[in-house]
Amino acid sequence: MPTYSLGDHVTWNSEAGRVSGRVIKVHLNDFTFKGYTHHASIDDPQYEIKSDETEHVAAHKESALSRKE
Repeated sequence: MPTYSLGDHVTWNSEAGRVSGRVIKVHLNDFTFKGYTHHASIDDPQYEIKSDETEHVAAHKESALSRKE
């Protein structure tokens, strides 16, 4: 089962350093994002997250995310 839910505040590492944002979508099945197929399942979900600063949307596996305190 997914660890994070819609609206959760999370952080992740990017090329620009540590970034934070809010979960806007939880994927439990394979999906297409920015022209690429991303693999997801109930046991290995992926999340779409909107950056707090730039409003850029990124997709990440659960293992790349941490809950923001």
